Amino acid sequence: MVRLFATRAVEAAPPPRPGPIVTRLSSRELEELIYLISHDVRASVRALIEVPQWICEDLEEAGIKINDSMRENIDLMNRHTGRLDRMLVDLLTYSRVGRMQDVHEIDLDTALTEVLEEISVPAGFSLVRAFDCRHVYMGERDVLTLLSALVTNAVRHHDRDSGKVIVSAHQARGEILLRVRDNGPGIPEPYREKVFEAMSTLRPRDEVEGSGMGLAIVRKIALLYGGTASVRDNADSRGTVVEVCLPRTRGET
Repeated sequence: MVRLFATRAVEAAPPPRPGPIVTRLSSRELEELIYLISHDVRASVRALIEVPQWICEDLEEAGIKINDSMRENIDLMNRHTGRLDRMLVDLLTYSRVGRMQDVHEIDLDTALTEVLEEISVPAGFSLVRAFDCRHVYMGERDVLTLLSALVTNAVRHHDRDSGKVIVSAHQARGEILLRVRDNGPGIPEPYREKVFEAMSTLRPRDEVEGSGMGLAIVRKIALLYGGTASVRDNADSRGTVVEVCLPRTRGET
């Protein structure tokens, strides 16, 4: 029998009053705590992903047939542990923004090529580069994380099997404007701030697999370098434009 898991709303307890025992974590300390917890918990999650497969293999070797109900439960376990693993990976990425990297001039075109070698873009999608300004002054890992999150977001939330993504950058008003435009369903204006919140998705996770951390990471990187991240109106009838504004710094051409 397939078991369904439900959650029950619990009335939140009032926050503790400040006192000698209660301490406030700084932003840096909180991110360090997130990093340590996510890193350690992920090792256990990886085991939870592998163990059901080992159990299935042992049962088959023993000549025990796995019935449909048991297989559905194992598949359900795999989906949830896989989702938890992705969430932990994104939490680790979020906590590492700005950490342990040198800031220097980065070529956006080269960085995008490296990103596309790592992420899986469906065959039905085309990606267009339009870099009037090719260089930014950032940490290399942050640039790769930024581009990866933007492109993945555009593809993952598309509502069709084929689509177009345009990655562009140019200078305007003393800023570098990095934009990723798609021709997907778009984001209604009332939700354009919500999508930048951590663990936030506009569609159920059973429909679109993801942790809801992608655009939260984008905004954190933008703010770290003194910029902004926002969703803009698309000139076309469909699609989303995610714009990251970064202040001009030395080394940009």
